[in-house]
Amino acid sequence: MTTDTPGLPASLSVNPRLDRWLKFQADKTVRIATGKVEIGQGVVTALSQIAAEELDLPLDRVVMLAGDSDEGPDERYTSSSLSIMVSGASIRLVCAEARALLMGRAALRLNCSPDDLTVEAGRFAVNGVPGELSYWSVAPEIDWSQAPTGNAAPKPASDYRIVGQNVPRHDLPAKLTGAAYVHDRIPDGVLHARVLRQPGRGAALLSLDEAAVRRAAGIGIEIFKLANFVAFIGPDEAAVEAAAAVAAEHAQWDGVPNIAPAQQEAAWLKGQPSIDNHYGAPIDPAPSGRLVEATFSRPYVAHASMAPSCALALYADDHLTIWSHGQGMHPLRRNIAEVLDLPLEAITARHLDGAGCYGHNGADDAALDAAIVAVNKPDHCIRLQWRRQDEFGFEPFGPAMLVTMRVRVDEAGQPQDWTSEIWSPTHVQRPGTGSGFLLAAEALPNPPAAPAPQDPAEEAGGGGTRNAAPYYDIPNCRILHHLVTTPPVRTSALRTLGALPNVFAMEAMMDDLAAMAGADPLAYRLALLSDPRARAVLSDAAARAGWDRRGEGGTGQGLGMAFARYKNTAAYAAVVVALRVDEMVHLEHIWVVADAGLVINPDGVRNQLEGGAVQGASWALKEQVRMAGPGVTSLDWDSYPILRFSEVPDIDAAVLNHPDMPSLGVGECAVSPTAAAIGNGVAHALGVRIYDMPLSRERIMAKLIA
Repeated sequence: MTTDTPGLPASLSVNPRLDRWLKFQADKTVRIATGKVEIGQGVVTALSQIAAEELDLPLDRVVMLAGDSDEGPDERYTSSSLSIMVSGASIRLVCAEARALLMGRAALRLNCSPDDLTVEAGRFAVNGVPGELSYWSVAPEIDWSQAPTGNAAPKPASDYRIVGQNVPRHDLPAKLTGAAYVHDRIPDGVLHARVLRQPGRGAALLSLDEAAVRRAAGIGIEIFKLANFVAFIGPDEAAVEAAAAVAAEHAQWDGVPNIAPAQQEAAWLKGQPSIDNHYGAPIDPAPSGRLVEATFSRPYVAHASMAPSCALALYADDHLTIWSHGQGMHPLRRNIAEVLDLPLEAITARHLDGAGCYGHNGADDAALDAAIVAVNKPDHCIRLQWRRQDEFGFEPFGPAMLVTMRVRVDEAGQPQDWTSEIWSPTHVQRPGTGSGFLLAAEALPNPPAAPAPQDPAEEAGGGGTRNAAPYYDIPNCRILHHLVTTPPVRTSALRTLGALPNVFAMEAMMDDLAAMAGADPLAYRLALLSDPRARAVLSDAAARAGWDRRGEGGTGQGLGMAFARYKNTAAYAAVVVALRVDEMVHLEHIWVVADAGLVINPDGVRNQLEGGAVQGASWALKEQVRMAGPGVTSLDWDSYPILRFSEVPDIDAAVLNHPDMPSLGVGECAVSPTAAAIGNGVAHALGVRIYDMPLSRERIMAKLIA
């Protein structure tokens, strides 16, 4: 991979060939390639809008290729709300440059100035008179292997006809008819596979009662073993599923972990071995002002994908092809090449849709499982699907976090010194980052050494520290980060990383400081915000929710608000939640207002805001990974509840469009302030605060009884 070119978006600078991004095809379409993939956020549709706009083409002339390691650009992972900000910016510049090159070439062919040319649906017109010359006529005469310069000016927003419009998502028809998902691809002659998971790093298989497993299968299956990796393979999916269902009880392992119940709680993290860092202002040795202190927590949470991870793999003619719903096909290709000791060019990784993700779930691990089986059974397409118990038990979890806030306020109750002290395991163990591994690699002969824990860099938004720095105007702020190195389970990226617990804690503190100062929570926040865009989303959300009619606290009815700008660099979001509390929390209404700069597809943005609000609510109220003894015990939907459809309130999502501003990543902006607004709404309803998520019936009852 090449180094970044100054002045170009990161994705474009490391994929510096125009033909890596676009191709003019014989059927009079343009194929636009992106390394970002569709995981439910509608981004591939939005990227097609950007391309069609810059090329002056109707949308049906743009064909998107997403997540193909052979044909598309390497944009690493679809993560961190960067798809529109980075891939979209790259595609805009590529298409603007392609249009300029095509116009220049057409001008030569037509013996006119490029200024005399216009284009409609890819067909050139001279002084408004259309001719026969088109993009496809002149495209073969241009060297598309050249590097983009970034010098071609994109269209002004005032000329947009496609960007900014509600466009139906390309991916939904196939999903609604059951034809899109990797789970639904059943090639002729496919062999199904399931795995017996190694119960923990270093666990060694002592024995497996194969006869008992075969009896459970009912018909013939193959049992494949390689060191501590075990797979059950056969043409009948029900048979291999039955074998996998009983395999664990017929296996004997040495070195099985033993997790104490206390380890599932965030409080356990404090005092564990950690890598410690200090960011921001130095600690004042003689601080002044009143100290306000509180500690908040979030437990381990699961991705809880609606369908368990699945992959297809075929090894034929010394070439391995993988179909996966992971979030980065180029990194997956590199990681599997390393584990299987195959040349990089001997592997192709292609993306197929999966049923939900938003982070690093088990998709990449399932792809390696499938690849291991395929390489050992050449010329057979292997379809390997995890069981629900595998997904809940062995995916990389969102880390538990403990956050202590220490704020010193002046005589007027305004914060002057702000400390966030955070304990958290790593938020990124994606393979290929230097901190992670594909799960089955540990079960193979010569397993890799344990990775050194690390977190995303601060300049990339941080991991455990994400959104821990206040966006408010506070003179002295610092973060004390304890990266816990020995968590009981594998952790990695989950939507928002550390932002949700940090925003939950920060916005709770803002409400409590406002109460101590005798101020309205909205007015208190506005007094500490100089950014007019931040002020605008807060004021708009409050107006929509009727904030000025908010009643006294402690009545069982609550109205809570929260604000955050994701990573302090991406989209702004303010959320107000109306709720009722008796023995549990009942959500009544959620208002979300966001500022994402230039909005490509308003309907798609609203979808993301609504979905983010639902997920934030589910984390705040319901979700916690349970563990004890050999591992995770919350292995189904009963033991790991999520927000039900019947519990989702009306959600009003609004977008403040700024077409003259750069597009800002919106995929994660609503999640954290929704959880925080719920926390504040519950505190308003009860008259007392609950500091630990989830805000469960047990915790509410404990507060009411106390």
